[in-house]
Amino acid sequence: MNTLPAAYVEFGQTLAFTERTLTALLRSRLAERGVEPETWYALRLVAKGGPQVARSSLVRDLEGSRGLDANSVVALLDQLTRDGLITGDDAVDLTEQGTARFESLRDHVLGATANLLGQFDLRDVETTVRTLKAITQRTQEEASSAA
Repeated sequence: MNTLPAAYVEFGQTLAFTERTLTALLRSRLAERGVEPETWYALRLVAKGGPQVARSSLVRDLEGSRGLDANSVVALLDQLTRDGLITGDDAVDLTEQGTARFESLRDHVLGATANLLGQFDLRDVETTVRTLKAITQRTQEEASSAA
């Protein structure tokens, strides 16, 4: 059997622990504002994809999230509409209130992110982001070709 580099052996577990730690930090920051992570994620997807995010695409992305399924996604989007944060049927946009809420949350969350990542060399962070994006893309491509 070939000996794998230590980084290969440690990668999955390290990534899992990092994700768990960063998720706890995110949850803590959002809780300071009385916001659930699912709400943040939905607002972020609409803001990033807007204007006019296809509801079907938004639903698909949200259903792929941990803790959300088809029923809870419908309930979440209905609640965001009732709260005046999003609008639209087939295409979804942030309302003016939704944009303000998203920007306020983004600044709050990014403050913690900047404090954490600012402790590391920027080039290392950039390399990590590039590598993780490439791994995600390659894994999605392999899954698509296997299907």
